[in-house]
Amino acid sequence: MSIEVLLNQFKEASDHPYRRIKAYKEQGKKVIGVLPYYAPEELVYAAGMVPMGIWGSNSKTIAQAKEYCATFYCTIAQLALEMLLDGTLDDLDGLITPTICDTLRPMSQNFRVAMEGKLPCIFLAHPQHRKPAFGLQFCVDQYTHVKNELEKISGAPITDEALRNAIKVYNRSRAARREFAKLAGQHPDVISAVNRSAVFRSSWFMLKDEHTDLLERLNAELSKLPACNWKGKKVVTSGIICDNPKLLQIFDDNKIAIVADDVAHESRPCLVDAAETGDPMMALAQQFADQDYDVLLYDEHSNQNRRGEFVVKLVKDSGAQGLVLFMQQFCDPEEMEYPYLKKALDEAGVPHIKLGVDQQMRDFGQASTAIQAFADVL
Repeated sequence: MSIEVLLNQFKEASDHPYRRIKAYKEQGKKVIGVLPYYAPEELVYAAGMVPMGIWGSNSKTIAQAKEYCATFYCTIAQLALEMLLDGTLDDLDGLITPTICDTLRPMSQNFRVAMEGKLPCIFLAHPQHRKPAFGLQFCVDQYTHVKNELEKISGAPITDEALRNAIKVYNRSRAARREFAKLAGQHPDVISAVNRSAVFRSSWFMLKDEHTDLLERLNAELSKLPACNWKGKKVVTSGIICDNPKLLQIFDDNKIAIVADDVAHESRPCLVDAAETGDPMMALAQQFADQDYDVLLYDEHSNQNRRGEFVVKLVKDSGAQGLVLFMQQFCDPEEMEYPYLKKALDEAGVPHIKLGVDQQMRDFGQASTAIQAFADVL
């Protein structure tokens, strides 16, 4: 199968997630909505159900959700609720609401109230101190709560054997996505910014084994290509999400290649695998504990600016000439962390630009001007 055909399949899944939900429902599968991020999707998979990522929408307008949301909630969370209220996600059988950030924490109760009597909402509280033994146990307890609620929806127990198999499936998926990120950076002449995003975005809307089967075939085809002599500019992207094709097309139009990323919607969740042996619940808790360099996670060594050093290293190792930070409007963790990231980038001599983004954006004229100007100085 050609690279073009494979990319079109990813694009189809990325552009039409609701068709994927209906297709899975027609197969007799139950579908569980999963809000961003670090939710233990393996539990949903092990229950024989489909985890469906919910990351807002680039095409909808916030209307009904305004009745439930403070104006300073990010549009990702508001649009997720909007889709639940307007019927877009009526085919879901349940919803997992992690509390990984200061918006999702109170929003979890907005979801519960708005969906009361309509959709089971499973509350998930991650531990702040995730690495000590008490943090790991708290995480296991929370995951056990999620497991119990999923069993009620599926009507069947989640066995350790099924969960270990799910962990293997997800480890394989993470490995394939890491490999794709590397290969996409080596072949920007073939993998455009728009196509790169579609591959990552589609992973939230497909069963992971199905997505990985396609992705391993794409990786194999990319591995056969000769080295690319890219004549344009190379950048690394950072932020929570940047999946709007109209914004990404600006990069492609100006021959700006995205050769690596530190984006929550893309590579960040792929960095750490879970142990495939031993207690599978503890393996998932340990995997979460082992996540580092994420602005949304507590770092007891934050005074050392380890995350800034990580991002600088990512830029230099990828051969990029600069960094583009997509600053999600009203994302408090990203906004508060920015001065530390800027300090690390400036000290390392890494040029960067901060672009304010929002899923209600429809006009990208200013973004286009800013990106072109940034490319000119690289």
